[in-house]
Amino acid sequence: MRLGAGRLRRHSGRRARLADPCRTCLLLGLVLLAGLGADVARASDPRPQAAHAASDPPPAHGSEPAAEQRPSLFAGDFGNILFTLLVFFLLLALLGRTAWRPLLNTLQARDRAIRDSIERARQERLEAEKLLQQYQVQLDQARKEASEIVEEGRRDAEVVRRRIQEEARQDANAMIERAKREIQLARDAAITELYLRAAELAVQEAANVVAKELTPDDHRRLVGESLERIRGAGPAVAVGAK
Repeated sequence: MRLGAGRLRRHSGRRARLADPCRTCLLLGLVLLAGLGADVARASDPRPQAAHAASDPPPAHGSEPAAEQRPSLFAGDFGNILFTLLVFFLLLALLGRTAWRPLLNTLQARDRAIRDSIERARQERLEAEKLLQQYQVQLDQARKEASEIVEEGRRDAEVVRRRIQEEARQDANAMIERAKREIQLARDAAITELYLRAAELAVQEAANVVAKELTPDDHRRLVGESLERIRGAGPAVAVGAK
């Protein structure tokens, strides 16, 4: 914008300098007209010349003749004066039509083109600034959305992590409880088996001792009673083992 304004001022200065010769010629023409009018007035009035001749003393004998009067720049016939002025103004009009006017028109057209270019550049700059603002708003919105997505993903990951930890803890507790139950069942079964074997051995040893005095029915009864006592004593022994 500053460069365009500087170029516009330079072209305006050139146009003003080209217009200066026209004004100079017009002023020169006015000066010529004023001078010619004064000379014509003096030439047409004989009284000042006669008075001037009467007031001058006669030249002395033997002295040098008086210096001749210097001719005026505007002295001459009135018709020649009019012809000169006519030629001058015709030449001025011809130059104005053939040289200065086309040049001024060209400069004016260039001036308009520069102004139009500056205006287009200004409009394009405004549009670019508007687009930049829109892109900035969109970029800020995208950044905000990205931050929200990242934050939501972080929250989801935390929820998943906690759920996995809770599930793992529950699974571990379930496995521990199941293992405890299996261990308890295995221990109970082992204790029951141990007592059964001990009861059988005790019965066999007792039978060997009193085999000659016991009948088969007594033997079966004694075995059943022993088993009942062992079964009743098994849980109590297991509780004491814990």
